[in-house]
Amino acid sequence: MTSAWLDSATAWISAHPLAAGALIFLVAFCDAVIVLGIVVPAMPLLFAVGTLIGLGHVNGPYAVASAALGAFIGDGMSYWIGRRFGPQLRTRGPFARWPQWLERGEGMFRRHGTKSIFIARFVGAVRPFVPAIAGMLHVPTVRYLVPSATACAGWAVAFLAPGWVLGASYEAVEAVADRLALVLGGLLVAIATAWAVVLYTWRWFAGHADSLLARLLRWSRRHPRLGRYAVALVDPNRPEAPSLAVLAVCLLAISCVWFSLVALLVANGGPLGIDYRVHDIMMSLRNPLADRMMAALASLGDAEVLGPAAAVALLYLAWRRRWMAAAHWLAAVVFGLALTTMLQAVVDMPRPPTAPPGFGFPSGAVTMMTVVLGFFAVLIARELPGRQRVWPYLLTGVLTTVVGVARLYLGAHWTSDVVGGTVFGIVWLLVLGLAYRRHFTRSFWMRPLATLFYVALLVGALWHAPRASAPLLARFTPPEATLVLQTDGWWARDWQRLPHTRDENARHGGAPLNVQIAGDLAPVRRVLEARGWRVQPQADWKSVLGLLDDDTPAGRQPVLPASFDARAETLLFVHDGARFDERFVLRIWPAPARLSDGTPLWIGSTQRLVLARPLDAFALWRPQPFIAVDAEPAFEALRTLPSSETINAHGTHVLRVRTSH
Repeated sequence: MTSAWLDSATAWISAHPLAAGALIFLVAFCDAVIVLGIVVPAMPLLFAVGTLIGLGHVNGPYAVASAALGAFIGDGMSYWIGRRFGPQLRTRGPFARWPQWLERGEGMFRRHGTKSIFIARFVGAVRPFVPAIAGMLHVPTVRYLVPSATACAGWAVAFLAPGWVLGASYEAVEAVADRLALVLGGLLVAIATAWAVVLYTWRWFAGHADSLLARLLRWSRRHPRLGRYAVALVDPNRPEAPSLAVLAVCLLAISCVWFSLVALLVANGGPLGIDYRVHDIMMSLRNPLADRMMAALASLGDAEVLGPAAAVALLYLAWRRRWMAAAHWLAAVVFGLALTTMLQAVVDMPRPPTAPPGFGFPSGAVTMMTVVLGFFAVLIARELPGRQRVWPYLLTGVLTTVVGVARLYLGAHWTSDVVGGTVFGIVWLLVLGLAYRRHFTRSFWMRPLATLFYVALLVGALWHAPRASAPLLARFTPPEATLVLQTDGWWARDWQRLPHTRDENARHGGAPLNVQIAGDLAPVRRVLEARGWRVQPQADWKSVLGLLDDDTPAGRQPVLPASFDARAETLLFVHDGARFDERFVLRIWPAPARLSDGTPLWIGSTQRLVLARPLDAFALWRPQPFIAVDAEPAFEALRTLPSSETINAHGTHVLRVRTSH
């Protein structure tokens, strides 16, 4: 929300409200026109427009009307095209090559009749085609217009509403939870990406398996010496031949990716540039509310979670005398762990500065998540009907992605470690998958096995993650400050070398870091408490959920934590203001520097908060744009200690305090 392009866009939209409506109309129109609708990314664009509505830059009813009108006219254009060309449309343009575009719309029309005109407006895959199908079938214009107009109006509201709600509440949420929102948003984007990659890759291979098999057989005829090995691997008379061909092609491609990555790391002599950039981004997103959650998610790759599920599956296979499946399952887990350990010992990859010993290339947790969940998907997917076979692979992709992102967030691995672990795990499970599918043809009832495995995985996660998160998080504390200041130099001039603002609440100029303290914090606490200040314990997720209870009195609503330099506040002091909905706070963190004589150095920020109730849905204390008078309640108390107040180069009053000499 704070990027330069968005600031420019909002300024332009505010200055040209009529042109903004024309732009919204054009987006909705293009989204509805046949063929063009699958190219235009209308959903993210309308989400952005909705956000601008919530922020007050675009008139809401005007935007909804523009979007609805654009969609209605676009649908009408598609309807006219279908009516004009009729069945000949199948042989024209892209439909001759991709007939499935129209087939999906026809299938919906056969199932729902004219109701599909309304339903399709909310289904992206068929939205631009169903109106054309209605035209091809010569649906009367009146019967078409009523559901189309109703659907377009509802669609405009539905697609603008999420961004509208976000924009309306953004001012409040951004002030205290922008990093948390970015972490959650990034995690959801990663999950959605993994879901899409697995789903569409599986669908592509499922649709091209027979053609891959045919190409392999043609190649074997042209190269009889080498081709006999391919035919031995993929027997065209076996029903598993297409899936074996797919596994073989995947193994070849993924192996190339793996060796390319290793060669790149070896040639670079260590982490890549993207590794450092992603690590810096993750460290900038660290915040107290996300830390415990991400540590719990990172622990899902531990042996305490994967081990019981793997053991349950092995015992079940042995009990059912599925010795071939049990042997491959045991090989997947044991040799996967052994090979990963060997690679970590052989590949000398410097660890991130936040990673303790035991973390290296490739990521062991990510590799074992890929191997255990991935090979289990290979075991049971063939027993599932049709398109349901993709579900075990989707679950594998999502859980592996969650563990990888969580470990990147904590600083346990470089991006290369996570990618390398995933790719290596895929290589190993493809090797075993080929061996298993090649030698095993007997089907078995997989439902009890799947139930036992996934229930054991869930129970292990629910038991282990809450217990492991705190110890794991303690291992990933940010590195100690490397900047050393002379004590007298800090007091005289070097205090200006410390940061002057936090990047949170940047839309209002940032929260100033206007307090610096050298020494023990106990005297600071005594003088503040003597003036009516109190220490608030750090709010946790239970406190955050309590914000949804708008019946809670203002005095009992907690102030949400804030972070600086990837650390939570060491102390959070709160003082009630003159009004019931006003508070002053002083947040104190370890300074990103240390004094030469060993005296602790702290840095703090003063803020004024006002109780806000975004959308009347929840309550929170929202920081206000800083003005000098907001610091006075805290400064007045701290001046009773040895102190000095000076204006820095940015025009902010900075109070320096000494509690020890």
